[in-house]
Amino acid sequence: MSALNLVPNYPRDQQITLALSGASGAPYALELLKRLLAADLQVHLLVSSAARVVMATEQQEQWPAKPEALATLLTERFQAKSEQLKVYGKEEWFSPVASGSGAPRRMVICPCSMGTVAAIAMGNSDNLIERAADVVIKEKGQLIIVPRESPYSALHLENMLKLAQLNVTIMPASPGFYHQPKTIQDLVDFMVARILDHLDLDHALMSRWGYGAKQGEG
Repeated sequence: MSALNLVPNYPRDQQITLALSGASGAPYALELLKRLLAADLQVHLLVSSAARVVMATEQQEQWPAKPEALATLLTERFQAKSEQLKVYGKEEWFSPVASGSGAPRRMVICPCSMGTVAAIAMGNSDNLIERAADVVIKEKGQLIIVPRESPYSALHLENMLKLAQLNVTIMPASPGFYHQPKTIQDLVDFMVARILDHLDLDHALMSRWGYGAKQGEG
């Protein structure tokens, strides 16, 4: 791991951590990553081994396990700026996201598995995703999780309640239909729009309630 990877290139208020764990919902993650990069945020990306399996299953995309290779792949795909996208391995404890003095103040886990929910609720830090979430909570930053499970057990609900009481935003992958979606992408856009709203980022993915039909691409 080079020293360059340890030095943030953007002010902290222009950085965000995006983590993908092993729940269904790869299309949400891809669209969200695209939009965060388009908003000129520096994205610190964390991808679990299970998330790579989900990506291959749902999107037929084989993401490389090496962080440097994945960063190159996604930077080229989304035409990101140099050093705008940082990717870290699950045990890169010297990465900025592992420390309260360096971590972005905002983090989204999309999708978020019930295992990851439980680990965060219990304060575990066995991998970098769990540690990064723990840091955001203890530093009183903004953590949004997008769980995808059905049905929820009492244990799942108990863990999510525990996190909600710590000011974590629980945003289940439950798209609405009042915008009259015509495609799967319309449903994906609905969820990504709600995440962007809570991050206070402008978008034109869909119109707001009471403001008419869906707008064009943003």
